[in-house]
Amino acid sequence: MPCRMTVIAAYLYRNGQRVRPVAIDERVACAQDKSEFIWIGVADPSPGEMKTLARTYNLHPLAVEDAINANQLPKVDVYGDQLFVVARTAHIEDDGIHYGETALFIGQDHIISVRHGSARAHLKLRAELEAMPQRLAQGVDYVAHAILDFIVDGYLPIIEGIEEEVLAMEQQMLDHFLGREEVTRIFTLRRELIRFSRILVPMHEVATKFVKIDLPCVDPEARLYFNDVRDHVRRVQTMVDDLREILNSVFESSNLLEQQRTGDITRQLAAWAAILAVPTAIAGIYGMNFEHMPELRTRYGYFVVLGVIAVICAILYTRFKKLKWL
Repeated sequence: MPCRMTVIAAYLYRNGQRVRPVAIDERVACAQDKSEFIWIGVADPSPGEMKTLARTYNLHPLAVEDAINANQLPKVDVYGDQLFVVARTAHIEDDGIHYGETALFIGQDHIISVRHGSARAHLKLRAELEAMPQRLAQGVDYVAHAILDFIVDGYLPIIEGIEEEVLAMEQQMLDHFLGREEVTRIFTLRRELIRFSRILVPMHEVATKFVKIDLPCVDPEARLYFNDVRDHVRRVQTMVDDLREILNSVFESSNLLEQQRTGDITRQLAAWAAILAVPTAIAGIYGMNFEHMPELRTRYGYFVVLGVIAVICAILYTRFKKLKWL
């Protein structure tokens, strides 16, 4: 069985250019102008690898423990001159939203990303940043922004996919009754969106802290970029809230339409029952078989009775038609 590669990429950057690979136990003396730093990306690391990183880059034990356990809500912690950031990733799998976690250790001359359960690697993002050396040369805070923006941008396709499904379900509700599967799906989507909201709220708080609080390793000029991340989170959060309202509306409207259709069917059955009661009653009277019934010997009684039945039924039918029961 092949070994799982946990260290995805580890490089030294200088002035926006990749200089050389570095080992996770190698501490490089970087310049003090932020243009030289180390960017390490690992996925599902072992405790031993995390201990090596912690020893090499003087990472706080509590932050390392959180990065290993990978069960944290989004947050920003300050440990001396270092930042520890937790963000939650999301992706669609088996018609449900599955979550991962990305932890960032941010120092003056290094940034370490630790991914757990994420379906989107950072290799493409790294290549995009390397294609813009003037951006990469601005330091680790701009790399942190790029990673957070990359994570938040992954939320939008998920919500757009759910939105298409909800709109299709809304149209289906107008066309015919929602079945048990559709109703079950409504409750499943509501549950998924509620869980997603529990991620979006702290993610918004994380972006807000980068915008409004003086944090180590983050220049004031970088706040504008993090404000863009906050706007993206707010947009997704608004879409989630709207979708929850639409799902509630679809369910309630489906119940109202079903009650209305049931009422229409009940009225139709009652109208036809009233119409059919006329010939049933008349036929029942003449079906009693008493010996002394004068009408039995009437020459045209049969036709008269049929005519009376037809007239009464026609009057009832016309009446119910005007009342829109038929």
